[in-house]
Amino acid sequence: MSVSPARACGVDFGTSNSTVGHLGAAVDPLLILEEGRVTLPSAVFFNVDEGSTHFGRDAMAQYLDGYEGRLVRSLKSLLGSSLIDAHTEVGGQSLSFRHLLATFIGELKRRAERAAGRSFDCAVFGRPVFFVDGKPEADKLAEDTLAEIARSVGFRELSFQYEPIGAAFHYERTLGREELVMIADIGGGTADFSLVRLSPERAKRDDRREDLLANGGVHIGGTDFDRALNLASAMPLLGLGSRTRNGGELPSQIFYQLATWHTIPFAYTRTAWNDLQQLFRMSAEHERLDRLSRLIDRRAGHWLALQVEQAKIALSAAEHTTLDLGELQEGLASGISRQDFAAATESLVSEVSRTVAALLQTAQVSGAEVDTIFFTGGGSGVPQLRQAISAVLPQARACEGDLFGSIGAGLAVEAARRYG
Repeated sequence: MSVSPARACGVDFGTSNSTVGHLGAAVDPLLILEEGRVTLPSAVFFNVDEGSTHFGRDAMAQYLDGYEGRLVRSLKSLLGSSLIDAHTEVGGQSLSFRHLLATFIGELKRRAERAAGRSFDCAVFGRPVFFVDGKPEADKLAEDTLAEIARSVGFRELSFQYEPIGAAFHYERTLGREELVMIADIGGGTADFSLVRLSPERAKRDDRREDLLANGGVHIGGTDFDRALNLASAMPLLGLGSRTRNGGELPSQIFYQLATWHTIPFAYTRTAWNDLQQLFRMSAEHERLDRLSRLIDRRAGHWLALQVEQAKIALSAAEHTTLDLGELQEGLASGISRQDFAAATESLVSEVSRTVAALLQTAQVSGAEVDTIFFTGGGSGVPQLRQAISAVLPQARACEGDLFGSIGAGLAVEAARRYG
């Protein structure tokens, strides 16, 4: 007997990449969103030269090809912050970041519908365990904002599920026996954990509340590792940590803006330009600031962030890599070792370890009782992060699903369960 396709989809709107899952006729629940791939990088580029809007890999390619315009990435990081109602200039026009989120999510919906050959009015959206750490009101506001934006682009009925629970449902379909599993979802913006009992028998139940022992999370993800590496390896070459004429240290705000994906556009404002002139007047090391000025003049902050991101990825497989900054000055480069990367991110890794330990305490479970760590999310590829989590769970075997697709696939299962 054939099973009717689900009428709802699961949406994993990620900080770095997004996916949409649907239990339809295809074996793979993930829908093709761009160039034969199931992931759509969460990026929008407004091409001022041609008056066009581009998304995902196409957006990044347009930006790197040198078209005049504005690239916006890591939009999800704005949820729960005051920046969601801020504006950015695009071709002389002021656009709110709220509008930019709606633009991207609307495109995500259109592409998913085209791939599935049907419309989607219902959806289960993934959400981090905490959009905002330690601030329940801001966290609720972030979810409400995302729901409001999703409804504005045509999702009439929607609900939410924690992203690691979505990944758990995806992993559970592969099991032949019961396991106590720590789902470690390290995405672009958050590190989320769920301790869950999973089995083929439990998968048949509609109510899974007793299977979830604990949830935990912290607002640390892949983009935070990018920023830490950027500040440690690239920004010192542009003036971070350099001296003023009176022997002090140069103010660092503009360097942090340029090292953080979602605040890069603020480094191109008139106020930021005035701040840069003030730095020149204060600085005793103009050569490095000349490079910074060149970067801002070319609006190449996202280009630099991409170089750093690629260096981070390279260090997941190699002990050393080189950050090539020849676009700013001929021959300019920075050698980076995995040890350098670990040192730059030590505080981030420690905070994630504490989060896992606290979750175990909440569940009243020892680390030795956990059977499996299921890694998902692009940020889970960072070696020192995996090692730290595994150290808290010494008996658990480590495995991974599709680092970018497990959540979307699991949310598709949840969407079919909730909406039919």
